[in-house]
Amino acid sequence: MAKKETKTNKKDNNKNKKSFFKDFKAELKKVVWPTPKQLINNTVAVVTIVLITAAIVFVLDLAFEAVNKQGVEKIKEIVTPVSENTTSEQNTVEEKNEDSEDVDNEEQVETIEEQEKTENNAE
Repeated sequence: MAKKETKTNKKDNNKNKKSFFKDFKAELKKVVWPTPKQLINNTVAVVTIVLITAAIVFVLDLAFEAVNKQGVEKIKEIVTPVSENTTSEQNTVEEKNEDSEDVDNEEQVETIEEQEKTENNAE
């Protein structure tokens, strides 16, 4: 019984394939193909639109690049003086710290020298 069903399925598959290709061929006959003149006109229209779009994108890219460069330069001008002031303030604070450290070191050296003198005098 199983063999009969497989034979029937194979026959149905073959019929479906044949009918599919027949239907496909019939549909292709119904298609209205463009004439060579229409084909050339449509191709020219598509290429023209693509070129115009590419030119617009190119011009916009150049414009945005120029605006971006000018904007970056202005931001650099704004940021640079602020960072210079900050750096000079930091340098001043560091110099003051170094000066105070030098004074502390000098005081320590003086106290050590005084202690040595007192020890030498005591001997």
